[in-house]
Amino acid sequence: RVGEGLRGGVANDFDTGAGAGASRLVTGDSLAHRALEEELARLEETDAALLFNSGYAANCGLLTAFAGPEDVILSDELNHASIIDGCRLSRARVEVVRHASAQAFADALKAAHGRRVLVVTDTIFSMDGDRAPLSDLAALCERYGALLFIDEAHATGVLGPRGAGLAVELGVAADARMATLSKAAGVVGAYVAAERAVCDLLINRARPLVFSTALPPAIACAALRAIQLLSGPEGDARRARLWSHIARFAQGLRALGFEAHENSPIFPVVLGAPERAVATALRMRERGVLVKAIRPPTVPQGTSRLRFALSAAHSPEQIDAALTALRESL
Repeated sequence: RVGEGLRGGVANDFDTGAGAGASRLVTGDSLAHRALEEELARLEETDAALLFNSGYAANCGLLTAFAGPEDVILSDELNHASIIDGCRLSRARVEVVRHASAQAFADALKAAHGRRVLVVTDTIFSMDGDRAPLSDLAALCERYGALLFIDEAHATGVLGPRGAGLAVELGVAADARMATLSKAAGVVGAYVAAERAVCDLLINRARPLVFSTALPPAIACAALRAIQLLSGPEGDARRARLWSHIARFAQGLRALGFEAHENSPIFPVVLGAPERAVATALRMRERGVLVKAIRPPTVPQGTSRLRFALSAAHSPEQIDAALTALRESL
């Protein structure tokens, strides 16, 4: 099997220059990639992990490897574009389900008829910062015999012990967990964590993996160190600082009259019209605060917003300065 070839031999070591030179299945596999995958599997408490070049590639590769025209995918209506496009490329029948509604997913699972049924959802939604009802979805999938695929891009590094994500925090088992290395880890790339058999199937069938040059080994080395820091005592200290910022910022937004929940580092300030969002973002830039205006089609009509994303690297003074700039810019 192709998977056995990839797992069985290493084409090169850390001294490879700037690029990997080829796909993982040809000569682009290295000790650096293997070491990073082993560290990611330890972080996620899974049998294995498999690297992809981006979250977009990982979601498209995962969904097209497991679903086809005879299958059904149930997808949250606010899932990331990479999930949406992976669903489309799979050629499965896709049912878009009301956002974060366990009851809506239950109704869809009752009505679903296909060779295979998959439920796919972000765990932290990128534009609203809210959480999926993950425990309920896992129980529903077990009840109806469906597969559960989750995107932990905005949860990994932030939630759970060692920053392992929402699934580990809740003790929820998913059939595959995707996460990126470009957000909390601060590097680039992505991975799927799952049972060994799942990863071996992806090695053979995930086209974005099979037909793309691998991540540069130097990137894999940088990501390995980032994951080690993220999952150790330094990561715990940074997470504590981040959650202190989250509480401070949420309190400040509520004082300004906005709804704000302490679910994640992502805070939407919904302003309605795209013109208002853009103008407010420009006024904040003039006051020294970078916050981006998000408009349709990224978000629904009438919900244009400022999207704040907090970091452990911020200081309390910077959090307060952002709130002051927002108040003065509205």
